[in-house]
Amino acid sequence: MASPQLDTLDTQLVDMLARDARVSNRRIAAELGVTEGTVRGRIKRLQQDGLIAFTAITGFQLGHRARLAFINVQADVDRVREVAQVIADIPGVNAVLITMGQFNITAMCLIDDLDVLVELASDQILSINGVHHVETSIAVKTIKYNARMAKITKPEVVPDDED
Repeated sequence: MASPQLDTLDTQLVDMLARDARVSNRRIAAELGVTEGTVRGRIKRLQQDGLIAFTAITGFQLGHRARLAFINVQADVDRVREVAQVIADIPGVNAVLITMGQFNITAMCLIDDLDVLVELASDQILSINGVHHVETSIAVKTIKYNARMAKITKPEVVPDDED
């Protein structure tokens, strides 16, 4: 997949929205020296291309006792992408990263209690074909977290079909 081609105006627009997503199109247009219609059109295109999205980002405090947890996974090198995709499909896993080092996959999730983490790491992820070892860690204090870079939310609960 080719990298998106953003011109200078696109980049300036994204920078302004990253600082304050509630800024009006009129103000953006005035600061960038373009028409409000141009701003509206650019924002619409950037959204349609999946390059920007607007959402309310909640703090961890709204997650009650939720804690950010990391599950580091050691998997067969030739199956890393496949294993990462299986992990990504597990409900409760918010992010999956392919990494370098002792572990080649890191999964991130929000948990309310340790039983959930044990079930995810030991019962689900460790049982995936190609996984050799998992190691977990829990964030106990957040010193810095930039929600603009990595939005982490509790997954939506999808009700079971009642037949």
